[in-house]
Amino acid sequence: MEKLLDLFDSVPKTVLRKARHYTRKLWVRVLLMGVLAIAAIGLSQLIEVLISKELAQSLDGSAADRLLNIIASAMLSVTIFSITVMVSVYQSSSTQWTPRIHRLIMQDQTTQNTLAVFIGAYVYSLLGIIMRELGIYNDDHAFVLFWMTVGVLIIIVVYLIRWVLHLQGFGQLIDITRQIEQTTRDRFKERLAQPCLGARAFTGDLPSGTRKLVAWESGYIQQIYPEALNAAAKKHEVDLYLVDNIGSFVFLNAPVFEVLQRGDDLDWDGLCEQVRECLILGDLRTYDQDPRFGLIVMGEVGSKAMSPGVNDPGTAIDVITRIGRILSDYIDETEATPEEVFEHLYVHPLDPVDLLSDGFGAVSRDGAGTLEVQQRLQQTLSGLMQHPDEGLRRSARAFAKQALARGIQAMPFEPDHDTLRASADPSVLGD
Repeated sequence: MEKLLDLFDSVPKTVLRKARHYTRKLWVRVLLMGVLAIAAIGLSQLIEVLISKELAQSLDGSAADRLLNIIASAMLSVTIFSITVMVSVYQSSSTQWTPRIHRLIMQDQTTQNTLAVFIGAYVYSLLGIIMRELGIYNDDHAFVLFWMTVGVLIIIVVYLIRWVLHLQGFGQLIDITRQIEQTTRDRFKERLAQPCLGARAFTGDLPSGTRKLVAWESGYIQQIYPEALNAAAKKHEVDLYLVDNIGSFVFLNAPVFEVLQRGDDLDWDGLCEQVRECLILGDLRTYDQDPRFGLIVMGEVGSKAMSPGVNDPGTAIDVITRIGRILSDYIDETEATPEEVFEHLYVHPLDPVDLLSDGFGAVSRDGAGTLEVQQRLQQTLSGLMQHPDEGLRRSARAFAKQALARGIQAMPFEPDHDTLRASADPSVLGD
């Protein structure tokens, strides 16, 4: 009975995780707005019954017709224009910086909400026109329809103003880097607020006697549902060890979980089936549960800025600063206590060495010969060396030493070497 209750307890949290994933998709928001448009038409029918005959006949039906026709014609044009702008921004951003930005911009909430409102208003106007033509709303019952349409127009105007203001910076580099930083920082804080996704920290060697649960297809580990995995492990009396962290690529028949059996009998096929429903494999990495991917994308923007075709050290410097700000939130997951501990699930903690390599690796290599970029890198790493976490301090110092050596080797002008050394932390120069 206890195992059954644990299983049911994990369902709402798993559903919420899945719902959050789908709410970032444009078609979901458009569908919701379409449903709301239909509901608004139906609601106006219900309200109409409560209106007195004198008030209902105070407005001519042609007034509502004019508003509905205006919305129907205007929303179609505005939606097509907005989609054209979106596609243009997606293509230019992918070409100029990195294709990984494209998927982040596609999840821009202002853009998705605006398009959903426009399409929803278009659906509303079409339904209103159809119902007027069918005689469901005759001239004696157009009062509520008119004022409901006025309300829709107000919503359209508000979102048009928001859309115009949003377009002033939409797709520009500063807006894109802010989006990447904010998304990465949010995912980073979520991960550290629930260390190891609530699971136990998987450090050290595997226990003896484990059995491999292999991948059913090749792909990136995009997301796991830890509540459901822990419930399944408890039900089958096993411990699950996630072999690779989220964001890793696994091949077909490569081990995904190591399973340690605790009970006497194990329904292996049943366990495998449940685990497959709780782990998502895909052909691309995503930002959910994978803050390292955001750092990689940020580093790619800085690296692209240092290419000969772009040659923009300022952007690389800005990226380095933003990465440093993200990493300043780091805590050691092995020492933190999550709000809810999943005792039967083990996940690797984030490694500061990997975080520094993901964020600074590309820009450190491609900007090695640019003094200004290397100076900012050393200054940022020097700041991270003051971080409370010893692991991050040690990793930042090692990375700064490596970056200093690379920069000195890449710069042919001898005085630049002294300038770069002056930017480095004294502990790096002491070796």
